[in-house]
Amino acid sequence: MRLTVRPVSRADHLSFVAQRPSASHMQVPSWGDVKPDWRAESLGWFEEDGRLAGVGLVLLRPLPRTKRYLAYLPEGPVIDWRTPDLEHWLEPMLAHLRNRGAFSVKMGPPVVTRRWSPEAVKAAIADPDAHRLRDVPATSEEPGGIELADRLRRMGWRQAEPGGEEGFAAGQPRYVCQVPFAGRSLEDIHRGLNQQWRRNIKKAEKAGVKVVRGGPEDLPAFYELYAETAERDRFLPRPLPYFQRMFGALTAEHPDRMRLYLAHHDGDVLAAATMLVVGGHVWYSYGASTSRRREVQPSNAVQWRMMCDAHELGAHVYDFRGITDTLEESDHLLGLLRFKVGAGGEAVEYVGEWDFPLNRLLHKALNVYMARR
Repeated sequence: MRLTVRPVSRADHLSFVAQRPSASHMQVPSWGDVKPDWRAESLGWFEEDGRLAGVGLVLLRPLPRTKRYLAYLPEGPVIDWRTPDLEHWLEPMLAHLRNRGAFSVKMGPPVVTRRWSPEAVKAAIADPDAHRLRDVPATSEEPGGIELADRLRRMGWRQAEPGGEEGFAAGQPRYVCQVPFAGRSLEDIHRGLNQQWRRNIKKAEKAGVKVVRGGPEDLPAFYELYAETAERDRFLPRPLPYFQRMFGALTAEHPDRMRLYLAHHDGDVLAAATMLVVGGHVWYSYGASTSRRREVQPSNAVQWRMMCDAHELGAHVYDFRGITDTLEESDHLLGLLRFKVGAGGEAVEYVGEWDFPLNRLLHKALNVYMARR
């Protein structure tokens, strides 16, 4: 099979994604509008008869004072990753990007390698001899994911190590927490919540917490809580214009692509969160809360409302996004892992992000620069 790669229109890109059960929210055309510091391009994989067989959103970041680029396909491309002739898919992509001036290509195949059930994660956290999730026996393994990693290495791709800040991979998270929805009723999902979650949802209801969908005019209220959360949890917040641009770009593509939820109590907004939707995959994207009146459990109320709405939309998975791989009690992110797993989420390991140096000297220079930041 001979495939060719060339740019496609946004409409063709979006149409192809819409025909699939799901694709990452970072592989739809509008995601390029969220990242103005990158130059976005929609790529298409064409068979010899002209049929479109795959797509990918590539983000091109220029190297200062040069016309060379880092090409990045976050959580993509959207191709047949199980195919036995993967070279026929990736080689024309590399050739196209080399011609575009790319000195290095980074991609994140959306392929799972291992899963840990909520019970397995809880047991690992309680085990004093368990220090990292990756060292704990998985509940299930995906042979195709493990085989894919071996194939990529043989093709010259290099795996980006899951270092990053506080146990998260540099780039997109390799470890995430997902609640499976496929074939489950809302009652099944509620039963999958742990006792603390169910208790907190009931507390919020009794206290009169009301969760509503917001619009772009509510983003400043969300941001006020988000900035407080960033200070409390010690991370660098994105600026308000980022979220305004994100909401505008994604909802222009599809009205449900991004949703904003706010938890109100006695006339005050206590928690807020954003939700992203592509096909049957729903993500909890950004969350924010205040330290005031935490006893009324607004964060649990927001999450449960989003899970209910995701189920109503026909989601097959509710994705809590990144989790820490570290199981040490000293890690301040362990509480976040407990929160997500408590919602019935399983820990999921993806094959991770991979680099292909097209110019080894420039690729090495970039790595040195990133290490010094």
